[in-house]
Amino acid sequence: MSRVVVLGGAESGVGAAVLAKVKGFDVFLSDKGEIKEKYVQELRKWEIPFEQGQHTEELILNADEVVKSPGIPGTVPMVQKIREKGIRVVSEIEFASRYDNAKKICITGSNGKTTTTSLIYHLLQQAGLNVGLGGNIGQSYAYQVATRHFDYYVLEISSFQLDDIYDFRPDIAIITNITPDHLDRYDHKMENYVAAKFKITKNLTPDDCFIFDSDDAITVGHLSKIVLRCKMLPFSQEKEVEQGAFLKDDKIVLRYDKEETDIFLQDLALGGKHNVYNSMAAALAAKAAGIHNDVIRKSLASFQPIEHRLEPVLSIKDVLYINDSKATNVDSAWYALECQKRPVVWIVGGTDKGNDYSVLNDLVREKVKAIVCLGVDNAKIHAAFGDMVSKMADALSAEEAVKKAAAFAESGDVVLLSPCCASFDLFKNYEDRGEQFKAAVRNL
Repeated sequence: MSRVVVLGGAESGVGAAVLAKVKGFDVFLSDKGEIKEKYVQELRKWEIPFEQGQHTEELILNADEVVKSPGIPGTVPMVQKIREKGIRVVSEIEFASRYDNAKKICITGSNGKTTTTSLIYHLLQQAGLNVGLGGNIGQSYAYQVATRHFDYYVLEISSFQLDDIYDFRPDIAIITNITPDHLDRYDHKMENYVAAKFKITKNLTPDDCFIFDSDDAITVGHLSKIVLRCKMLPFSQEKEVEQGAFLKDDKIVLRYDKEETDIFLQDLALGGKHNVYNSMAAALAAKAAGIHNDVIRKSLASFQPIEHRLEPVLSIKDVLYINDSKATNVDSAWYALECQKRPVVWIVGGTDKGNDYSVLNDLVREKVKAIVCLGVDNAKIHAAFGDMVSKMADALSAEEAVKKAAAFAESGDVVLLSPCCASFDLFKNYEDRGEQFKAAVRNL
């Protein structure tokens, strides 16, 4: 019996362990940290041996294959020891795809991938297809392969999940855009990060589709260096394309094979330039999946915004509070600011990821009237924007940030939590940050 060892005891790792168990492997899970109780219960339910708080070498280095959770860098000592022994290390999506015959629509990118993934899932559901949602969103892909049956999967996939794939192949691959992010995992080299994102295309065949933003210089630049054999479907707001999607006057034009379809911008559920890109990518994926035009139009009109991404919370004294906690990099915050039509009190800050804030200067000058810095170390934000706004304050909790923002805001303003940074200095994750923000708004 082959031995599979799983490193990491959260959603991805536990899902992979359950799938390994179902497929008859000798499976063991190891986590250097503490495993959450809900995952401990899941491992016990499936009678999967595990350890937490340590990595026991003799229980790991006898593996035939290791499934590594995406949050674990390849530089950690145990992963290096595994590789030195010649043991293959794969990602959860690589492992799960071996046992899955469903068609896969897979989305990666620096920004917009969660919204695009959710849009496509909604489109396929509205078309009556038997579809699962997974990857970096919702329930583990591997767990669903082990316990469910779907004809389609819509998978949001991070660069970390793509790092350890070999044969994984989407039927439809999408890169929403590529901007600097997570460079600490890629030797602070942008080309390494770009190459990781493009692994989503490495196994595409002539029967598959690649959907991409042809306005994104980094994406187009990398495409010029590689050869893909699949169907190419670009989307653009700047130019007309022969096949794909483009903006013309007040509508999106879809061109797929010999058919042309119009979708009016006023009918989209999601506003803002960035969501036009997301809607284009989702609509092209739906066309490639054979979904009827009427279903595409109705679905793009009926979609509900996802939690923590430009999520309206409440309007209090004619001040609208928006939760955009998922904006963990500069580009996401740029889109959030760009689509605001009212004066902004901006809540920003957290764990800086080597951000270059200068790209936001014009938007801050044009739209932001006050800033509340939510973070342990706000020096970089003060230096970047201190001379652009008349009011600036610091906060060490969501409650404090909301109260200070409310004091700055006047009737007709927006209080926008769009942090530009990771959440780990004050919160468990971006979801925790968003939930605490929403609770603080409701308690005003």
